Amino acid sequence: MARILITSAIPYINGIKHLGNLIGSQLPADLYARYNRGRGNEVMFLCATDEHGTPAELAAAKAGKPVAEYCAEMHGVQSDIADRFGLSFDHFGRSSSPQNHKLTQHFAGKLAEAGLIREVSEKQVYSNADGRFLPDRYIEGTCPNCGYEKARGDQCENCTKQLDPTDLIDPRSAISGSTDLEVRETKHLYLCQSQLKDQLDAWIDSKADWPVLTTSIAKKWLHDGDGLQDRGITRDLDWGVPVKKGDEDWPGMEGKVFYVWFDAPIEYIACAGEWAEATSRSDADWERWWRTDKGAEDVKYVQFMGKDNVPFHTLSFPATILGSGEPWKMVDHLKSFNYLNYDGGQFSTSQGRGVFMDQALDILPADYWRWWLLSHAPENSDSEFTWENFQTSVNKDLADVLGNFVSRITKFCRSKFSEAVPDGAYGEAEKALIADLTTRVRAYEQHMEAMEVRKSAQELRAIWVAGNEYLQNTAPWTAFKTDPEKAAGQVRMGLNLIRFYAVLSAPFIPTASAKMLSAMNTLDTSWPDDVDAALNALPAGHEFTVPEVLFAKITDEQREDWQERFSGTRD
Repeated sequence: MARILITSAIPYINGIKHLGNLIGSQLPADLYARYNRGRGNEVMFLCATDEHGTPAELAAAKAGKPVAEYCAEMHGVQSDIADRFGLSFDHFGRSSSPQNHKLTQHFAGKLAEAGLIREVSEKQVYSNADGRFLPDRYIEGTCPNCGYEKARGDQCENCTKQLDPTDLIDPRSAISGSTDLEVRETKHLYLCQSQLKDQLDAWIDSKADWPVLTTSIAKKWLHDGDGLQDRGITRDLDWGVPVKKGDEDWPGMEGKVFYVWFDAPIEYIACAGEWAEATSRSDADWERWWRTDKGAEDVKYVQFMGKDNVPFHTLSFPATILGSGEPWKMVDHLKSFNYLNYDGGQFSTSQGRGVFMDQALDILPADYWRWWLLSHAPENSDSEFTWENFQTSVNKDLADVLGNFVSRITKFCRSKFSEAVPDGAYGEAEKALIADLTTRVRAYEQHMEAMEVRKSAQELRAIWVAGNEYLQNTAPWTAFKTDPEKAAGQVRMGLNLIRFYAVLSAPFIPTASAKMLSAMNTLDTSWPDDVDAALNALPAGHEFTVPEVLFAKITDEQREDWQERFSGTRD
């Protein structure tokens, strides 16, 4: 049994996430977690809300609430939506937790001991109207690279270029909109990433199986221009992890907090500590996942994220861990995704553009969305959500192929035999199907192991199609007229295929999978290592029920209504 540690990029606390966020990290991570649990591996799947920094303060101010209250409320909202989407986190934590405060301060102390933190006097934008320094994301303006007029002071959302606030054209405060800005001097701590460049380079080179997208972004940051730069890890903010050197105060850093991009990845580790506390476990229970001197040496650690998060996870967070000199578990595989676009433009949380997770669930159950998103995952390039494509995929894949199969065979059995598996032998057609499905299941497993999300979906669909083609070719409704025993064997195969499909499909569509198992009156979720045995799991006489329609088709009227409803921006 393998031990698999999985983290998905932790979402910002500032509101409900859109479908692009979902497919960019959490949903494929859940697919991989569910698959590995299905194979009998020990899985620790962690995520959390990213609660510090500018977005939290801005969102709380907009909501008219104290930031701590706003974050607690939004964590509850995001946790509830994640549950309803079937995201099977072992723990969904909070970066504002006491565990993350303590661990972030611990790492900062270790880095300081190693000579990897330096104090820098720097010039920072101060807003006279707001009476405060403005962190990078509090400043908006026109991007000098692409001309986008709502670029932030740390990064342009449109072209993804990393920026400094002073790069922006016509900068203004994101709080008040004031252009009465001036540059003042302030002191901050910098992580000396440049000293770790060669170590990081060698570490990335050792990851031969990483996606090209991941390594190309990391290498670009390491080698383009002046190469890897030291990065500020503190900010002039009220809300965040107070700057301390381990348990000690840090002279000159009073009133400052750690930069959100320093403390947020550390929350992956702290989240395991939160899990241990929430489930009344000991420190040893979470340390065996994260400390290579305490049991984590045999853990495979996989991260899932959108491409905009890659630099921080391939460079800044690894620099923190390497620089600490402590035996923390480093990521083994980093699966990154391109962007999912929306109907000719970009999904955008800040602009309220696209379909958001709560809205999606108001329209249709989670499995409809899970299937479409995963089968169209933006792995090798950006992909696009259109309502026409969504309708076509749901109707053809889920309703016509899988749902129709389940409905046809259960109803036919009920009408000609009973609501129990009939007694009939398998013949040549069934043996040929078992051989074909054995090949396909092994291919499906290979794609899932390799985290090839789209290919996994394609192979799973092909497995569903094979059952439909089998029914078409054998036509038990015709065979029944002349050879009821032969038809009985064909029906027995069809009913066993339902359980078989439920097990294989569970990582993609867990709710439908559970309904299929329930209809087949079985708790047997064992993985089909032996396809022949798996397709004999339900014996003759085993009772079942005809399920409700698994997937309703999307009508043209529904599609047009949703297209119209989501053509603008969210309020």
